[in-house]
Amino acid sequence: MTSMHNCGKTAIIGGGSWATAIAKIVVGHTHHIGWYMRRDDRIADFRRMGHNPAYLTSVHFNTEEINFSSDINKIVDQYDTLVFVTPSPYLKNHLKKLKTRIKEKFIITAIKGIVPDENLVCSEYFHQVYDVPYENLACIGGPSHAEEVALERLSYLTVGCADLEKAQAFTELLSSNYIKTKTSNDVIGIEYSSVLKNVYAIAAGICSGLKYGDNFQAVLMSNAVQEMSRFLSVISPSADRNVYDSVYLGDLLVTGYSNFSRNRVFGTMIGKGYSVKSAQIEMEMIAEGFFGTKCMKEINRHLHVNMPILDAVYNILYERISPQIEIKLLTDSFR
Repeated sequence: MTSMHNCGKTAIIGGGSWATAIAKIVVGHTHHIGWYMRRDDRIADFRRMGHNPAYLTSVHFNTEEINFSSDINKIVDQYDTLVFVTPSPYLKNHLKKLKTRIKEKFIITAIKGIVPDENLVCSEYFHQVYDVPYENLACIGGPSHAEEVALERLSYLTVGCADLEKAQAFTELLSSNYIKTKTSNDVIGIEYSSVLKNVYAIAAGICSGLKYGDNFQAVLMSNAVQEMSRFLSVISPSADRNVYDSVYLGDLLVTGYSNFSRNRVFGTMIGKGYSVKSAQIEMEMIAEGFFGTKCMKEINRHLHVNMPILDAVYNILYERISPQIEIKLLTDSFR
């Protein structure tokens, strides 16, 4: 397949659940990937056990098909397409070690978060800080939980890129009997919606923890997609975008409703009365929406979009306002 060849050799940057799920999909097509993981002990365990020792442990790999390294420069140097799947708060630290130019590489971000302090979605960060041209930047959007991809349950992925031929080439590395794919040129819109849906999933979890039922959850989600639409139309206007497409609304729904959603789980704990710190310690996983909430609030200070759900989640997580009080005020603003 010629377009598959256009992606060259592919490497995964990151060692979590979603990184493992994407590695499973890609190596199924290519039978060779590079894989950067920060910790040598994890790599050693992976090689010995034939699976990621910490995440999606039921997914078995032929480790002969994987070139592991804890040296990011070694991987970046050897591979053409780099799929970044690290938690957004750690992206800068990984990239600080880079001495190899990435300007000519095809960079794909599967990170559903914002780079803290910079308040940039990942493609903007790669473009502004590393001079990667937009035609070499892509993103992967859901709706897709890593756990369901691992179980080979039917999932739909959208690859966004300004260069639709490159997007199409990468979809061919993802398509399978359990993965359906499509392309989009709305990279910024997909990335911001991926950030916002995590914030709204925290809101859904808080409401669940407070014992609001399914009737209210439906109202919350319908208000969330309207809020998302308002924000996207200001930050990145597009006549072609339809927020009811699966990559926007679908991703919002699965993150807001699914028990696999760590942001929903995190929110549920907050709603039940956990402090932010104790919820984070108990989860042992990153809830991207916690960081995303603060970044989005700071971005919206300049844009002044009407975002009552974002404001409510921010007030609960960062201003320590009682969830009962904040959600009651939010419910009064819904129709």
